[in-house]
Amino acid sequence: MKSNQPSKVALITGGTSGIGRASALAFAKENYRVVIAGRREKEGAAVVAELKALGAEALFVRTDVTRESELAALVARTVEHFGRLDVAFNNAGVEGQFGLTTAEQTEDHYNHVFDANVRGVLFAMKHEIPAIIKSGGGSVVNTSSAFGSVAVAGGAVYVASKFAVVGLSKSAALEYAQQGVRVNVVSPGPIQTEMLDRAFGAGESDGKKGIATQVPAGRIGTVEEIAGAVVWLSSPGASYVTGVDLLVDGGYTAR
Repeated sequence: MKSNQPSKVALITGGTSGIGRASALAFAKENYRVVIAGRREKEGAAVVAELKALGAEALFVRTDVTRESELAALVARTVEHFGRLDVAFNNAGVEGQFGLTTAEQTEDHYNHVFDANVRGVLFAMKHEIPAIIKSGGGSVVNTSSAFGSVAVAGGAVYVASKFAVVGLSKSAALEYAQQGVRVNVVSPGPIQTEMLDRAFGAGESDGKKGIATQVPAGRIGTVEEIAGAVVWLSSPGASYVTGVDLLVDGGYTAR
């Protein structure tokens, strides 16, 4: 028998490409209504079209996650349009510039990375969690990285930002567990995305081949593999899981 209850709503930041887009499609296949947020309107419209082709209700809201006012407006628009919020996947982030030693870092570089990767997650949760509580509880998943567990030379600011995401998430998990909100982290290893192309070259580059040799699984992961983890963390099957950093990294951090 089909339920008369409206389907749940998932909100995804950084939803116009890569892991965010794959997660939006995965949630749609699970009968979620989906809101995607990002700065690129053309790409956002394209993802909405893909979601609607799957039969899902979908909405794009142009959002810069470094601005709290835009995050507040995003959540308000979601609730106004769909009437509720059940799942938030805070996936937006930047890699910054790798190859700089600690002594070569600049204030501008620090602000660029931390504003997106840490400030964006903090203030997204600030506005998402009350909305999720009003809907009766639900799930928040934040994107960190394998570099949120292990460091790499030349990546101090990025590494620090991803360690910070794990800490923010664990604190929020403790604060809201008894109000029915689970807060977890998904931490990808090397995944085939635009970000990986920028870092190591497009296509079957030597850089990517070198990275793959450092992964015990022997390959670079796919965005669909991360999306599957995000959907599971947000599902009833993970109802007793909160405050967890789920590493989806082909064994990279197990060494």
